[in-house]
Amino acid sequence: MRFVRFILPFLLLTLGVHAQDTGPKEDATGVPKDQGTILQLQIFLDKHLFGPGKLDGAVGEFTYKAVVNYNYATGHRDIYNWQHVLAAAAKEVPVMYASFKIRPDLMQHINPELPEKPEEQVKFPAMAYRSIVELVAERFHTDETFLAKLNPDKKMESLKVGDSVVVPNIRSFRIEEVKPLASYKADPVLSKNTIVIDTTERIAVVYGPGEKFLAAFPITPGKPEFIPVGNWSVKTILNTPTFRYDKQFLEAGVRGEEAYQLPPGPNSPVGIIWCGISKSGIGLHGTASPRTIGRSRSAGCVRFANWDAIRLPTLIRPGSPVIVR
Repeated sequence: MRFVRFILPFLLLTLGVHAQDTGPKEDATGVPKDQGTILQLQIFLDKHLFGPGKLDGAVGEFTYKAVVNYNYATGHRDIYNWQHVLAAAAKEVPVMYASFKIRPDLMQHINPELPEKPEEQVKFPAMAYRSIVELVAERFHTDETFLAKLNPDKKMESLKVGDSVVVPNIRSFRIEEVKPLASYKADPVLSKNTIVIDTTERIAVVYGPGEKFLAAFPITPGKPEFIPVGNWSVKTILNTPTFRYDKQFLEAGVRGEEAYQLPPGPNSPVGIIWCGISKSGIGLHGTASPRTIGRSRSAGCVRFANWDAIRLPTLIRPGSPVIVR
């Protein structure tokens, strides 16, 4: 399969793009500068499976790449022209903000007492969220910093049941709808799709037959010495897996004698889903730290934000080719 690199790395730095809350809505390059327009664009891209990273109303590396990938996928020759996607976003996403009321049933997914050390985490039934604000941030594909910016009159660390907060107007990632230990079988349509892991651009691209460009998500690839470059295939996909925490394996790629079997949950090192490939011990999975996607490195696996990882079974299934480059 031919794989085209669509992105010019670090072009944002040469453009000098910075998000502003005031001033002109576009700069000379056509890139918007105000928070509302950028958030509108990010919501649109996220809905169409071209992940801009966390929704934060600011143009960063992954928002830029998402625009380029969306333009390419929809057949626009000038893939660096923002006007196509801005016009589509304005039409489809007229409202950028929503209000979310914190419900009592969500508290079962929160445990402020969850420790940081693996040897202590094994004593808990789940790797739950540590706070309400952490749950709300991941639920709406953003981070705690942007939530605080949207809610300047509220103390995020003091949120409680019944409080309402302003959030990005996105179809939420709902932890309560993730079916524990659900596995996904091969599918006559989805198993024909291919996922390409571009470790240089830190993007996972999904293709359908005939090289139809279906989706692209930001990722954190493994450490360079552990990246399993080559052609593989999806073997298993499983919700809410447990995780064998082995510090020696994570740091040196060699199984150690001391390891801890961590319980499942959104704060598991592998997040809420595991997609194992034919390279032993390597998988595509979620993460406990979505705000670090693209920056920090895992051992040999590929990390997605949980809100992107949960979409993988709708795009690929066991038997799908996996190309790591």
